[in-house]
Amino acid sequence: MAKILSIETATSVCSVAIHANGELISLAEVSEQGAHAQKLMLLIDHVLMESGMDYSELDAIAVSEGPGSYTGLRIGVSTAKGLAYGLDKPLIGINTLKALASAVLAEEGEVVLPIMDARRMEIYYEAFDSSLNSLIPLDSEVLNEESFKNFLESGRVYFLGDALEKLKTVIHHPNAEFLDSIGFSASHLGGLAYSKWLKNEMEDLAYFVPNYLKEFKALHPKKNPLLNL
Repeated sequence: MAKILSIETATSVCSVAIHANGELISLAEVSEQGAHAQKLMLLIDHVLMESGMDYSELDAIAVSEGPGSYTGLRIGVSTAKGLAYGLDKPLIGINTLKALASAVLAEEGEVVLPIMDARRMEIYYEAFDSSLNSLIPLDSEVLNEESFKNFLESGRVYFLGDALEKLKTVIHHPNAEFLDSIGFSASHLGGLAYSKWLKNEMEDLAYFVPNYLKEFKALHPKKNPLLNL
């Protein structure tokens, strides 16, 4: 049985979970200022105690690899790498948006579109089909009335993440469904981590780094024709 500790710190939520063969055993999370630095190890100790497990019984450490905030990811990934190295356990990196998308039970033909808040009307997003295959890789968008129209005109689109409120101000399509009740959580990492465990898809501790979104520069509305000149 694969017992995997999962760490999610890509957003304001500091979340830790333990899964056995992809099934959730224990979850602990808080959302407050400074929680990542002050409470991450306490949460890890809590889920281990609640599960009746010792660190040595873990088979792998999984961590949300981003996209996400610099501080949160730095703390989460550093902690995960330290545990993996100290315990001599493999490290499994999980795409933050894919983990969130995995919480949605979509049907064939439907699209799951997890989003992450940026500045003003900007977001980061990735689109997945019902089998969690990426339809559009990680990208950025300045929200407007034309945003995601191609998906919405084709069928049901599930939006979830921490930028739903501003998304609702510009998207009023009958095929749009906003899933306010599903948030970023380590509970969503377990199934994907177990799948990678079975395929032996582990990270190289020496080279693994999170996605801080440093590659994204200033975002512009894609409908502005002057930007293409």
